[in-house]
Amino acid sequence: MTKLALITGASRGLGAALATALAPTHHIVAVARTTGALEELDDRIRAGGGTATLAPMDVTNADAMAHLCRDIYDRWGHVDLWLHTAIHAAPLSPSAHIAPKDLDKSLAINASATATLIRMVEPLLLSAPEGQAVFFDDPRAGQKFFGSYGATKAAQMALARSWQTETVNTGPKVSILEPKPMPTATRARFFPGEDRAALADATEEAARLVALL
Repeated sequence: MTKLALITGASRGLGAALATALAPTHHIVAVARTTGALEELDDRIRAGGGTATLAPMDVTNADAMAHLCRDIYDRWGHVDLWLHTAIHAAPLSPSAHIAPKDLDKSLAINASATATLIRMVEPLLLSAPEGQAVFFDDPRAGQKFFGSYGATKAAQMALARSWQTETVNTGPKVSILEPKPMPTATRARFFPGEDRAALADATEEAARLVALL
């Protein structure tokens, strides 16, 4: 049986690094909106001897995600690993000045899409011998100017933790990991001008996280 890793948010940052780290042992289904970045990821995976299926789509498009999950089931019948790294980093703002469009987009990507994907991916994980879902925490709730991101990332983690508790006896396994700070585009939006040399290398951090699985 082919081992399959579904990575939502795979085109850049941690998602891309995880895809590369898992490619020697898994066929990668890489989901992201940016086709060019996915093609670059595919080149790196193939250069290392791995294989990937590219799915250039928006995780907030429920119809597209349902179609993808159906295609995965028809072709492979299961997902061994689902790693959810898709996130929206809304601009920092005082809570009293959060733009409605920023909050709406944060809720759609960080919370609503996560709930939809849990519902759609769970049957694929249950069809694997030891299916596992992996979420990545970044606790910012309550920090100044992080209202949109902090609240919606906390909502995402609340969904993941509830699912984790609910599936202890039935599966799939749900893991929540907290990556070290890395020089990603998301972090650059929050901490412009930061000394990025002091941050963890994304490739090394991905290898560390994969080892925990």
